[in-house]
Amino acid sequence: MTTTASHTTSHHLSPAFPGRAPWGTANRLRAWQQAAMDEYVAKQPRDFLAVATPGAGKTTFALTLASWLLHHHVVQQVTVVAPTEHLKKQWAEAAGRIGIKLDPEYSAGPLSKEYHGVAVTYAGVGVRPILHRNRCEQRKTLVILDEIHHAGDSKSWGEACFEAFEPATRRLALTGTPFRSDTNPIPFVAYGEDSEGVRRSVADYTYGYADALADHVVRPVIFLSYSGNMRWRTKAGDEIEARLGEPMTKDAISQAWRTALDPAGDWMKNVLRAADTRLTEVRKAIPDAGALVIATDHRSAKAYAKSLRTITGKSPTVVLSDDAGASKKIEEFSAGDDRWMVAVRMVSEGVDVPRLAVGVYATSISTPLFFAQAVGRFVRSRRRGETASVFLPSVPTLLGFANEMELQRDHVLDRPRKGDDDNPYAEEEDLLKEAEKQQDEDTGEQDMLPFEALESDAVFDRVLYDGAEFGMQAHPGSEEEQDYLGIPGLLEPDQVQLLLQKRQARQIAHSRRKPDDEADLLELPADRRPIVTHKQLLELRKQLNTLVSAYHHQSGKPHGVIHNELRRLCGGPPSAEATAGQIKERIKKVQEWATRMR
Repeated sequence: MTTTASHTTSHHLSPAFPGRAPWGTANRLRAWQQAAMDEYVAKQPRDFLAVATPGAGKTTFALTLASWLLHHHVVQQVTVVAPTEHLKKQWAEAAGRIGIKLDPEYSAGPLSKEYHGVAVTYAGVGVRPILHRNRCEQRKTLVILDEIHHAGDSKSWGEACFEAFEPATRRLALTGTPFRSDTNPIPFVAYGEDSEGVRRSVADYTYGYADALADHVVRPVIFLSYSGNMRWRTKAGDEIEARLGEPMTKDAISQAWRTALDPAGDWMKNVLRAADTRLTEVRKAIPDAGALVIATDHRSAKAYAKSLRTITGKSPTVVLSDDAGASKKIEEFSAGDDRWMVAVRMVSEGVDVPRLAVGVYATSISTPLFFAQAVGRFVRSRRRGETASVFLPSVPTLLGFANEMELQRDHVLDRPRKGDDDNPYAEEEDLLKEAEKQQDEDTGEQDMLPFEALESDAVFDRVLYDGAEFGMQAHPGSEEEQDYLGIPGLLEPDQVQLLLQKRQARQIAHSRRKPDDEADLLELPADRRPIVTHKQLLELRKQLNTLVSAYHHQSGKPHGVIHNELRRLCGGPPSAEATAGQIKERIKKVQEWATRMR
């Protein structure tokens, strides 16, 4: 078949489709969607994997392709498989806008002739795979597998998908985030060996966040991170106090983090107040901008909603479970102009509320997949210059994810298995097991946590943007905090960078004019205060000692003399007491010395 996609992809699409095309792309496919269509039409593959960042328009691409295949009689019907009930209905509504009628309520039996196909969930396919296999065998079928990472081969959903759709005429797999964390192959996804012999997923078309940002298809994200003092009681009855963001063990970080998220403490109240202030600023440029709190469980969600009612004077929309009522609430919020929505995990993947521009990451889930999907709720651009703002606790894992927003990840089959302490994906594997159980209710497991949150406070810590960090610590409600909360909501990406640099310079200048005894917070810019774990701090000290030893052999100077000279030039206490930022400065300095002597 030699027909090109350029003249045939929109033969019966609505003139306004996609309805929310960003600046410069109205009434036509976005460049990446057209390029992916051209790639597909040229190759006519049975299986096609499209990896596109959240907010880029995977639904538009998939339905345009479905329209083309139906029009050219390559297929006779369409089956869409989505992760949730809400997304299943969302797909049916989107398809209906371009003349493809999908039944989102289909369960069994013959399909009414008015429909072009069905929209189902992975869980639904898992219950009756033979039903869907029979449908594929009876008529030529296009199967669209939305967020394909839900279908790992050894999981029941993956096995059911393979059984149901193996006979399909065409299969289109879509994903917007890193693939599954385990090493189970995903059905209908091709794998190829890299230069090291490791098998990785091979996409037929990839459109990453960095590409989408350059094309103004998605918003740039400003991350605002908050630290603060946390106090909690362990199961043994010991009271522990620590500052969020300071080097701690893995268990201590987890407990400090959960203490911060405790609705009864001051940390969440102050962060919600700051986020609402930020939303007010954003709404000056984007009048209908909305905000979302992503909570861990029902109990916390209701408590956060109560705090927001106190702050704003109005009750927010609360979405507690993935049911018909929840879908209606999300749709009403999306179409309206209310300020706040609070939701448990269900809003983290695929749900389309384009006016969301401010978010609070108030969950203790720390996987790259979940984080990327959660942030994806805020990046859907409607016009050029919009920015997204996401509030985070100062936790090493989360700040690492925020700084790596533009990295492209593939699904790796041959990652060595390690113990949980060394496996950054272990938590995600547990989450995926939990997701397969279809539990979305409060299970009461929170009551079994090995600690009790006692009190917390909040301190503005830093802003992360485009891989760089800005700002000095500031108290909630201070002018310094307001400097960052008041950044305009409509800016070009390079303007955001420039403005953050200016705000930090002003903050540093103001700090230098104050007497030293007035400083009750660490008055250093963010890039000199790296957030690290206790283990990472030990590794930094080990690296410094190794470099000092090497320089000792190179220069003949005693170790103690080298360490004292580094302290004199870089400042700070002995290395055993120095912060991660101070140690990094010393590492950089001794590396400079070693380079000069070569």
